[in-house]
Amino acid sequence: MSQSASLSQIYLDANATTPVLPQAAQAAMQAMEELFGNPSSSHITGIKAKNLMEQTRQRAKVLLGTGNGALIFTSGATEGIQTGILSGLIKARETIEADKQYSILYGATEHKAVPNSLEHWNKILGLNAEIKAIPVDSLGNLDLKFIENEVPNALMICTMAVNNETGVYQDIQRLDKTIRQNNPNVFWMVDCVQALGKRAMSLCETSIDYAPFSGHKLYAPKGIGFVYIRENAPFTPFIAGGGQESGLRSGTENLPGFAALNVIFEMLIDHENSCFSNAEILENYRQQLVSSLTAAFPEIVFNHSFENSVPTTLNFAVPGFSSKELMDLFDAASIRVSSGSACSSKVTRSFVLDAMGLPAWQSESAIRLSFGPAMTQDEVNAACDRIQLAASALTHSCLMLDATQLSDDKTPLDGLVQLRGGASCTWIYADQKSKQALIIDPLPELEKRIDTLLKCQQLTPVAIIDTHGHADHHSGRVPLANKHLRQQACDYLGWPKSSAKLHIDGTEVEEITIGDLSLLKLDSPGHTDDSITLLLTSDTNKLQSATRFAFCGDTVLMGSLGRTNFESSSASKMFHSLKQLDHLIGRNTLLCASHDYNNEFTTTLMAEIARNPLLNDVLSERITENQFIKQKALLDANLNDEVGTEIMCGAYTSDCHKLAIKEYDATTLQSQLGHSDNIKIVDIREPHEYVLQHSLGLNAIATDGINVPMTRLVQFIQQHQADKNSEWVLVCRSGSRSLVVAQAMQRLGFNNIAHLKGGYALSS
Repeated sequence: MSQSASLSQIYLDANATTPVLPQAAQAAMQAMEELFGNPSSSHITGIKAKNLMEQTRQRAKVLLGTGNGALIFTSGATEGIQTGILSGLIKARETIEADKQYSILYGATEHKAVPNSLEHWNKILGLNAEIKAIPVDSLGNLDLKFIENEVPNALMICTMAVNNETGVYQDIQRLDKTIRQNNPNVFWMVDCVQALGKRAMSLCETSIDYAPFSGHKLYAPKGIGFVYIRENAPFTPFIAGGGQESGLRSGTENLPGFAALNVIFEMLIDHENSCFSNAEILENYRQQLVSSLTAAFPEIVFNHSFENSVPTTLNFAVPGFSSKELMDLFDAASIRVSSGSACSSKVTRSFVLDAMGLPAWQSESAIRLSFGPAMTQDEVNAACDRIQLAASALTHSCLMLDATQLSDDKTPLDGLVQLRGGASCTWIYADQKSKQALIIDPLPELEKRIDTLLKCQQLTPVAIIDTHGHADHHSGRVPLANKHLRQQACDYLGWPKSSAKLHIDGTEVEEITIGDLSLLKLDSPGHTDDSITLLLTSDTNKLQSATRFAFCGDTVLMGSLGRTNFESSSASKMFHSLKQLDHLIGRNTLLCASHDYNNEFTTTLMAEIARNPLLNDVLSERITENQFIKQKALLDANLNDEVGTEIMCGAYTSDCHKLAIKEYDATTLQSQLGHSDNIKIVDIREPHEYVLQHSLGLNAIATDGINVPMTRLVQFIQQHQADKNSEWVLVCRSGSRSLVVAQAMQRLGFNNIAHLKGGYALSS
């Protein structure tokens, strides 16, 4: 990646961290070069260092209106949170009465550092207080009535000035009044991390006892922060040692951090000589970004009100798109956003939005766009342009529809596509020659996407079918059928009544056609009485070799068998269905299940036999029907009913462990490519990511590789069943998806698979 390309990123994740302001970086460097003395030393070099530290402290006190309160420098907000919580709870412990139950309160939308710290110190100090979350309304406002009722019995209450995910701010004056009217003595900590530079503060005019801040959230380096302690508020040093900070916080002072903060504070105080914009300008920037996002994604939903949130944070969701998909789209356009709190980036939904009572899809699909007060108009203009570019690229994946681009600006779809909603799978098979499509197990949340895909690719569905009646979600079949197959007579699962009947090896099946292929319906009860398996084949007389895909619902899942303890289930019938499936399609046909709990995409009976002892026993005829029923009942009895909000549809018989994969970095891959003509590069990004990276000139490795999106991976695997010994190197944005895909392919017999560690992100 060229240096100029790497500089073209548009950074809109300021709530996670900010770049260091050039003036602050220069001040920090100067401090390291010239003011390197220890502030505790009495010589001139130490005195100059101490003067810088105290100058920074005084500016902070003026900026925050601390009055006679203390301001102690820390390593960051987390240390400040510990300092406040520990100080308050140690003092509160002195007032505890025996046999009386106390509580500790915190806002339900607090950063996890707060409740986690409360639980830790509550246990360590032996308080045994009940830790309670203060509810919020749909706007994110704390429930004052709850506080009125609960705070009289509370040892401590922790709230937040500005939320890190939504930018929602609390009315500190109303909170102050509510808290103190009901408990004048309770200790109150307010997380002010996201408020600095965005909300005016005069801490001495409140009864806040403790207020932590962090430098790296406002253009200072990481590793520097500070905490406000109200005058006469109890205090216990969190870090003891050499007695620095007047014995309040030991440890050699971070002079470069002070120097950087000093510049930041000076700019916040002196508006005339500052690069920070005022509230009016920041609000204008927000409106420009909102307009651009709305134009790019007409159905966008903002997850918070602009009336009670700072203008530098936008939290939104787009119907039909997961947060991961939007993250990848924006990142491909070199726009840096996040899916929520950076401290919980592996969490798939937002506890903040859940607490606000927003629908699950908004919580699961949320994107946070945030900028700092040093944002410029040029940066806003660039961001708006790039957002439009990102959205326009979605036409390449047919995820958005542009009537002017129907014929040329898209990646043609010919074959199988796997769409996901959580762990549930929808399968779409397209035949470009006949312009026909087949839709299997459509999810309701994917209805619009499927509809768009059909229109964009100009496909006509021949059938929309469920493999069984789903227990964990409503089917999206009926709405789609009403749009595209209104005249078709079918059964309640969507199988056309006009199908032909065939007998294959003594088994009755029904047949419809799509292009030159046959789709056969095979009854396969067990998971449910109505379970069916759909076989897509090029030759009904050679099913074992000619069947391309077997859509088996929840009969066989990756690493598991479908559960058989529903009212409509039968382990006995599953026993016979498994044997029949093995007899008809053999052990190398790709199985396409209704659920994929471990990101394994597809499987075969051969792959499952290798790790599923019960399935192996059935197909090897080492177990009787009655023995299978008993063993299956034991598996189902140990099955958790839910994973997150989903009913678990498979009884696991293996641990689905991940395989070790060969890894290249950019240097070793370039070297290997120079010495071998046999390496095949597969870029697994979605088409819109792929085209965006090319249009922006952000390709890290110049190769003749092919683009195989994860949504079309199963089609690729089917086409290359005879090419498993070639060396395939998988590449994606960060290396995470390529690793998952490599593990899935290796499990299916691709013996020479590798991936680019760190992806394009680390290939600059």
